Amino acid sequence: MSPKQIVFKKLCRDKSVGVYMGRRDFVDHVDFVDPVDGVVLVDPTQLKDKKAYVTLSCTFRYGPEDADVIGLKFWREIYQRTHQVYPPLLDREKSTHTKTQEKLLHKLGVNAYPFFFELPDNLPCSVALQPALTDVDKHCAVEFEVKAFSAKNQDEKPQKRSTVKMMIRKVQHAPDQSGPAPSLQTAYDFVMSEKPLLVEASLDKQLYYHGENIDVHLSITNDSSRTVKGVTVLVEQVANVVLFYNDSYTEPVAMEQFSDTVASGDKLDKVYTILPLLANNRDKKGIALDGKLKYEDTNLASTSIVKEGVLKEVIGILVCYRLVVKLKTSGLVASSEVRAELPFQLMHPKPETGVGDDGEEVCDELKHCSMKQETDKAEGEEGNASPAEG
Repeated sequence: MSPKQIVFKKLCRDKSVGVYMGRRDFVDHVDFVDPVDGVVLVDPTQLKDKKAYVTLSCTFRYGPEDADVIGLKFWREIYQRTHQVYPPLLDREKSTHTKTQEKLLHKLGVNAYPFFFELPDNLPCSVALQPALTDVDKHCAVEFEVKAFSAKNQDEKPQKRSTVKMMIRKVQHAPDQSGPAPSLQTAYDFVMSEKPLLVEASLDKQLYYHGENIDVHLSITNDSSRTVKGVTVLVEQVANVVLFYNDSYTEPVAMEQFSDTVASGDKLDKVYTILPLLANNRDKKGIALDGKLKYEDTNLASTSIVKEGVLKEVIGILVCYRLVVKLKTSGLVASSEVRAELPFQLMHPKPETGVGDDGEEVCDELKHCSMKQETDKAEGEEGNASPAEG
């Protein structure tokens, strides 16, 4: 028996159009991006003389949601494409469908029509900056949205009751091969000290998964006249908002302090462990998070991987990580701090793929869904989608 698959479905309030999708995460493989596919269900009796359209958009928001102050909107549209799905411009039976679309078309009947978008490889991934607890409805984020609506023509502004929106995500997973493990070997000279402080630091690998402990191997050879009176290990997240502000946010997302001392003429070889987690950073404004869908949790943003030749200015929010080792030293004159940095990647592993050309198994038991049961409960809920197990 095939495993059950969740199908995301959403209908507009006047029941004229609805969206059905087999997934809401679409992977950026750097060289190409998974196409966005799904099915639009229409009710010809509700449409009457109107047509049905589906739009895929990528938007960068940097202020209060849906705000418009003295003619200035706090959002910028990066990408948008619109297709007419009803009346169909192509023969549904002759077009190529994914396995999920084939099952949905079979179960939903003659009033279901497929849609298909190919995303360019230079669009940003879904990333959001965590707002402060007092910043209600304010956010800075790159968002992707599928919208279906009915109207007399494509340029007509659709009514809210005839529009349904479903948020999706563009995500990146860890590459098959990563670079060499980061390492650092350096010497620090101090005034009034004839010999330096030698520091060697290294990680086991370049790429770590979310929720995985990071071990840093630290070796200190203290030939200086100073004394090391404490070791601090931290992970810093650097988020560059390059699309609008060109601002940079550097925040520690994990930190451990140790009271290890290394006197003049002594050595230290030790492994320190640290774990960066969003759970320990819920109250920090400006932390970059992987874009989330409503009612779903998220995690610290993954490292951004940019295709060679793509302008970074259009990527939106670039995220990178570095492990930092700080040594507090004290001497006869003054104390100082020694700092060493090791860049690394933090990402999700590639999920296991199932059967089918779209990488998912599709359940044969998907039931036909009632339009009445799937309409919005209130006008303000257009962004939500109701999952139904097949």
